[in-house]
Amino acid sequence: MSSHPTDPLFGKIVTVLGGSGYVGRHLAQELLARGARLRVASRQPQKAYMVRALGNLGQVQFAKVDVTKPASLAAALAGSDAVVNLVGAFAGNLDAVQGEGAGRIAAAAKAAGAAALVHVSALGASAGSDIAYARTKAEGEDAVLAAFPSATIVRPSLMFGPDDNLVMMFGDLISRLPAMPVFAPDAKLQPLFVDDAAQAIAHALTDPASFGGKTFELAGPEVLTMLELNQRIALAQGRSRPLIALPDTVSGLIAGFTGWLPGAPITTDQLKLLQAGSVATGTVPGIDELGVSPRPLGLFLDRWMVRFRKHGRFGTKDVSPA
Repeated sequence: MSSHPTDPLFGKIVTVLGGSGYVGRHLAQELLARGARLRVASRQPQKAYMVRALGNLGQVQFAKVDVTKPASLAAALAGSDAVVNLVGAFAGNLDAVQGEGAGRIAAAAKAAGAAALVHVSALGASAGSDIAYARTKAEGEDAVLAAFPSATIVRPSLMFGPDDNLVMMFGDLISRLPAMPVFAPDAKLQPLFVDDAAQAIAHALTDPASFGGKTFELAGPEVLTMLELNQRIALAQGRSRPLIALPDTVSGLIAGFTGWLPGAPITTDQLKLLQAGSVATGTVPGIDELGVSPRPLGLFLDRWMVRFRKHGRFGTKDVSPA
């Protein structure tokens, strides 16, 4: 999409909190293409410096922010026409970041005079969950709407892309390991292309009168199990790797004994989240209500897996025991 003065975001200052991460980089491309003036606010904004090349001269700004400190938030959000909150974490003080912290962000956005706020939550957010991540995500949604009633809440599924830590990570492992262990093999996922998520968020920002105060589930067009996902990745690589479906008891032991180590394959909470699945409930509007038709993984997988095939681009896709 190319920028045009008629786009509702053209010339608007859009501040993206947590914008130096994976989703933030893709959202930056969508917002800049629409002609928005982008402010990337993060604890480590230098991680997003590469997005400067996506914009025109003076179209991108960076701000260092600590979302647990109101004064820091006020400075980062000053003058914002619209705000996107991508801040989240899997460890640490989750309430300070995505529970009570989300409400603090919403209050700061309101005080800054922002006309639109999109808060990015997650599928599976549940106030009654025994998983801190899912519980604080739900509490964050409530805190956001209390402080900024016209905010839009979006709950994305697991997101995939050419630079993700899902499909590409599994692709790398399958290419290198003689056999691939699969945690929670029966867990159901509804993977979403990250650029579709970015488009949905941008659409929500353009029309707060229509989308404000509502919650949307952002999920892809097909449901896959974790085992099926790995099977598709192996097939796209042209490899016949043995995929070992780990029983929950074995997965739980691995997570329990190694989850606290740096670089551990999976933590106990991550395993619980995975086992719970990431599928739209259909109880709230979906991504189509934001004007986006989500694209399937199959549209991209063959092209993305070329790098992992034996002999790369000069190899064949014939399945072999390579």
